[in-house]
Amino acid sequence: MARKTVLLSALLCALAPLAQAQDAAQRPEVAAAANRLQQQVVDWRRDFHTHPELSNREERTAAKVAERLRAMGLSPKTGVAVHGVVAIIKGGLPGPKIALRADMDALPVTEQTGLPFASKATAEYRGEQVGVMHACGHDAHTATLLGVADALVAMRDKLPGEVMLIFQPAEEGAPPPERGGAELMLKEGLFKDFKPEAVFGLHVFSSVQAGQIAVRGGPLMAASDRFGITVNGRQTHGSAPWNGVDPIVAASDLIGTAQTIVSRRVNLSKQPAVVTFGAIKGGIRYNIIPDSVEMVGTIRTFDPDMRKQIFADLRNVAEHTAAAHGATAVTDIYEKDGNPATVNDPALTARMLPSLQAVVGKDNVYEPPLQMGSEDFSLYAQQVPSMFFFVGSTGAGIDPATAPSNHSPRFLLDEKALDVGLRALLQVSLDYLHGGKAG
Repeated sequence: MARKTVLLSALLCALAPLAQAQDAAQRPEVAAAANRLQQQVVDWRRDFHTHPELSNREERTAAKVAERLRAMGLSPKTGVAVHGVVAIIKGGLPGPKIALRADMDALPVTEQTGLPFASKATAEYRGEQVGVMHACGHDAHTATLLGVADALVAMRDKLPGEVMLIFQPAEEGAPPPERGGAELMLKEGLFKDFKPEAVFGLHVFSSVQAGQIAVRGGPLMAASDRFGITVNGRQTHGSAPWNGVDPIVAASDLIGTAQTIVSRRVNLSKQPAVVTFGAIKGGIRYNIIPDSVEMVGTIRTFDPDMRKQIFADLRNVAEHTAAAHGATAVTDIYEKDGNPATVNDPALTARMLPSLQAVVGKDNVYEPPLQMGSEDFSLYAQQVPSMFFFVGSTGAGIDPATAPSNHSPRFLLDEKALDVGLRALLQVSLDYLHGGKAG
């Protein structure tokens, strides 16, 4: 037995170098480009962070992106889907076509990070004056893609194939009744003359530690739908509620009952789902019961049949709960405005997994659980095999489980994410264009 153990150990030791040799390696040109561009990407990101712009209002951001692309020798097309910017890098060698996407818009959030380059911008949103902040990291995405563009242009003569750079506006959703985002870019013919074989995108994510990457084949992020419910009652003095119909009481009952749609009516053992009310407006004075209450919210699903069931259940709950109070309810579900679930092509994701591992190491790439957040990147994925991955943005010493989340006024990006994102997106691009796995 001892002799067999010794022979087995010797065999494993002999095979270890072979196994290591087969592990993916970061391309030297990726490392060189990342080292050269590291500070530039940080500077770009901080500039975008200081000057955030809401969806379909990304005028300065788009102008800066186009200016920098022209400085690289590219000829960007501007004004795509309002403020989108698109450019093509043509390699000097024949090869495949791919597309890389970054979103540019910010959120109606007042920043509370205390950063020296924190946003002080304000704008009007839904009729109110609000702070504006890159609380979701789109500033990092834009800067990262600019860095990847710079790196690819520098090696263009030896680059096989072509790369479409998509700087997309309005990922967070164009303000109604405007259209925007990936939907409008595709409607305007984004892939009409340039049909990529694959589309890649990334998102910095607070629930992932900086230095790590999270990716999964198949469903990754939920479908997102927006709804609005108006409960109509009859105005009266607050001292005599019996003389009217109180829509506030009816609305509060409706909100509580609507939670039973997910907790009691949907088979959550199949896929997760969420129904959330995000805003309520009703009344203007303390002693007047108003005529109506307006509510808006979101529905998140992965399964198309479950999605339709929740639509029907929400209308049913709204109508009958309001009726029980003597009120009426009108429910609008804006299906055409929703994003489908973001689904990574399983074969493409498996193929490119070694590329991500080459950047941060195999132990730092993992499969995350399903995410209830949504992304209009899903619309590209419906057209072309795609892969979307998360880059960790929460710094060392901070627990990602309790870190301020994306969309928080205290969302804090560890700028290590910029370096990881640049290396990962560049490695993935080069590995795919060169027709193989990681170098």
